[in-house]
Amino acid sequence: MPACSRLLLSALLLVSSTSSLTAQPETSVAVTVLGYHDVRDNLAENYDPDQYAVTAEHLAAHFRWLASRGYQVVSVDDILAAQAGTHSLPDKAVLLTFDDGFRSVYTHVFPLLKAFRYPAVVSPVTAWIETEQRIAYNGQPLSAADFLSWAEMAEMQASGLVEIGSHSHDLHRGIPGNPQGNEQPAAVTLGYESSEYESEAAYQARLAADLDRSVALIESHLGRRPRIMTWPYGAWNQSGRRLAAERGMTLQLTLDEPAPLSGDGIVARHMLVANPGVPGFAALFDDRQPVRPVRAAQVDLDYVYDRDVLQQERNLGLLLDRIKAMGISHVFLQAFADPDGDGAADALYFPNRHLPVRADLFNRAAWQLRTRAGVSVFAWMPLTAFVARPEWRTLQTRDGSTAPDPEGEPRLSVFVPEARQFITDLFDDLGRHAPIQGIHFHDDGRLNEFEDTHPEALAAFAVAVGRTFDPDLLHADPDLAHRWTRFKSRALTDFSLELSRVLARWRPGLKTSRNLFAPALTDPGSERHLAQNYTNYLASYDYTTVMAMPRFEKRPNHRRFFAALIEAAGRQPGGLAHTIFQLQTVDWVSQQPIDSRELRRTMEFLRARGVDNLAYYPDDFIKGRPDLEQMIRGMSLTETPGQRVH
Repeated sequence: MPACSRLLLSALLLVSSTSSLTAQPETSVAVTVLGYHDVRDNLAENYDPDQYAVTAEHLAAHFRWLASRGYQVVSVDDILAAQAGTHSLPDKAVLLTFDDGFRSVYTHVFPLLKAFRYPAVVSPVTAWIETEQRIAYNGQPLSAADFLSWAEMAEMQASGLVEIGSHSHDLHRGIPGNPQGNEQPAAVTLGYESSEYESEAAYQARLAADLDRSVALIESHLGRRPRIMTWPYGAWNQSGRRLAAERGMTLQLTLDEPAPLSGDGIVARHMLVANPGVPGFAALFDDRQPVRPVRAAQVDLDYVYDRDVLQQERNLGLLLDRIKAMGISHVFLQAFADPDGDGAADALYFPNRHLPVRADLFNRAAWQLRTRAGVSVFAWMPLTAFVARPEWRTLQTRDGSTAPDPEGEPRLSVFVPEARQFITDLFDDLGRHAPIQGIHFHDDGRLNEFEDTHPEALAAFAVAVGRTFDPDLLHADPDLAHRWTRFKSRALTDFSLELSRVLARWRPGLKTSRNLFAPALTDPGSERHLAQNYTNYLASYDYTTVMAMPRFEKRPNHRRFFAALIEAAGRQPGGLAHTIFQLQTVDWVSQQPIDSRELRRTMEFLRARGVDNLAYYPDDFIKGRPDLEQMIRGMSLTETPGQRVH
């Protein structure tokens, strides 16, 4: 690419960047969406293997509660009209949905719908309707007789109360998603077979063929094409959303966090679990539900990795047992490797198009942590610290010379289009192959007052300020220097949000976290040295993870250090609610572990002063450091802190 074109592209990329990952389309519709599955006369008293089943008695009680509290059950037509602006929904609108197409929808639900005159969406898995094979459902063998027949669906549809949607033809199953054979939702997984991953083209062709088959069967038997796509397990991505919409299914049911229905047609739902009675059902409508705190361990996948595959599995088992016992909510899981210790990622733990794969391990570890330890997994990745071509490096002008920082880790310039594309490709590959709930950006996203004097950076800044300038003027003109600092700070944030959107194409609902150095929280002037701005972080990410590490900052009075952080966060609207205080468990000066009782007391000190979101790094699950019992007492979310979670 010619130099002038590269400079212009760099400038345009930065000037045109948007600042919010979570921006929604203008049109939104407020409706509470409830998701049900099977309905039975009785369930096992102590524990039923199908936790999504409800009793007919409880379902009738739910309907009576809705009617007595003034809730209005609406239809798909009502919602589409509201989206089009031709009809307004009532203030207390509710949509009823029933997944999987159990026959109980005809025998138990349909009579209730007729009695209450409630409309509902019913979404069958079309492959299950006429199959002659046994269907494994939650470990129970079922047959086609357990599901609706076409005649029953036609009768319900003819009543005008039931809208038949698609739950796919045959995507309600798992397929191997990694070399270790973990089965993951077929609708969002690039399958792993015969030692290779499914290509994106093959994946999209598989989804398209499945949706075509489901739509054709519903249309041929019921005379109408489905307008609703109910994604199996609630798992979807942008490719699937587009393919379903192209086939007329413009409303798509998921299991995302409930939110107003926006213009993209994604319908988030409350899923009914464990057969709730009226009190549990009513709680779904309580907007005052407390927000669950974040309690996170930041974990080095390097500690799991071993050339001996059997030892690697043992290491993973130790991690899973420890995280589950701790009763925490999140793990920030390392997705990169830095074997030479220079601070930049030399290799990755997932398949990608640019860097070596140290081991195809991230997918398995993330999946096991999610399914066995019950935590949300955020991929921990650098923002710019990757090994790549030297000419893409961040440059600093200091003492009359321009070169990369000799004391810092290798970092790429976010102003160089080729470097941006290199990093973007890596994040796109991460999204394809990682079953994650969030992204946690490493602390490498910083620039000091002498950086980044790469020609592309200077050209982009010249566009932003509307004139050319000499970099030496930055030290003589305070106003220009301030604008330069804010420009770089915003550029790093905008690039991180761009990467988050790339990930969200594969992982909708993705949450974001980014490391912040403690001085950026307490001293606004430190932005000049870091290009980090706490206010900007709060507006841009779901969580700001401040490195609350007094030893790292060489602050001997720890309590005063923490108190200053708490005060600074508390001054910002939503500051404490969206800030995670991350503690260090190792004194990196002495290379000695910090006493676990001190860590627990620090956590108790922070919690007593209104800090709910806590994290720590590192976790040495091989040696059992920090002490498990102390960490449980300090940060567990279980109802009985101090006791192991089995």
